[in-house]
Amino acid sequence: MTGFDNEMMKRCIQLANNGLGSTYPNPMVGSVITCKGKIIGEGWHKKAGEPHAEVNAINSVKNKELLTKSSIYVSLEPCSHFGKTPPCSDLIIKHKIPKVIIGTTDPFAKVCGNGIKKLKDAGCEVIVGILEKECQELNKRFFTFHQKKRPYIFLKWAETRDGFIAPETKNEIAPKWITNSYSKQFVHKMRSQEQAILVGTNTVLHDNPKLNTRDWFGQNPLRVAVDKDLKIPRTFSVWNDEQPTLFLSENIDNKLFKNTSFERIDFSESLPQQVCDLLFEKNIQSLIVEGGRAILQQFINENLWDEAFIFKGNTSFGIGRQAPDFQQKTLITIYEFENDKLFIYKNL
Repeated sequence: MTGFDNEMMKRCIQLANNGLGSTYPNPMVGSVITCKGKIIGEGWHKKAGEPHAEVNAINSVKNKELLTKSSIYVSLEPCSHFGKTPPCSDLIIKHKIPKVIIGTTDPFAKVCGNGIKKLKDAGCEVIVGILEKECQELNKRFFTFHQKKRPYIFLKWAETRDGFIAPETKNEIAPKWITNSYSKQFVHKMRSQEQAILVGTNTVLHDNPKLNTRDWFGQNPLRVAVDKDLKIPRTFSVWNDEQPTLFLSENIDNKLFKNTSFERIDFSESLPQQVCDLLFEKNIQSLIVEGGRAILQQFINENLWDEAFIFKGNTSFGIGRQAPDFQQKTLITIYEFENDKLFIYKNL
């Protein structure tokens, strides 16, 4: 391992991050090609079904003759199977790139170790494990999905200075927003990066949320609404066809809807585990649990979460619905949005 290798892998990670929110169900991957200590090609995976990072990096090299004396860096093990695109390991071998430096192995069963083996069998020098933890963190959603068989779970709520997430009763005179417009925009950005967002019946009845990305450019997440008796009125936003919505209920509506579906769950059993199992089956790799308090508390109590985003506004209610009981102490970072603060915790 050299300082140069580390810097090139950092660049791979930087490139890969350009694909956040657009590569699902594929991982984010970046690739750099060097020759005699100089970068001659770069690429990243932009969207599922489109060329992978290694393909884009190789295509960006103007003089392909240089590839036979170059090194290719890639943040994740090159694929070895045919999916929507041909195997990247075959392309590396085809261009006779002699040295391959890999950040981390791929947890996906069809790849895991096979890409590395194919490269070695073809005579490539292969180095694995450069900034391995950083490369795994880059694809924390992908790794969690394949290793733990569930989505990567973000808990998210906003609370007042005095610890409330909502007024005691719905009152138009009470402040509608606990946090400011900058925090709101950050949340919409976050929604654009994750695949699904979960809310409970009371939150929908109280706030009638759209759960979209109207204050940020990006794809809307799948709305998951927990509604045991399907009592949320059809006039509410979660029923519109602007984005897909999945209702989790004891009752199933057999009518055909353009963008709405239903799944029956057992409300006498663990809600968080059923949500995890169901979304895993639907190939959902990330989930924001946005509320209300009871649902958030269930995920906390069952330790089914990975990161918690807690916004604390400069507002007080005096009385209201208390924030979840959250004793986690592994604080990762704090952001400030004028008078608001965002505390990010990780479940280590």
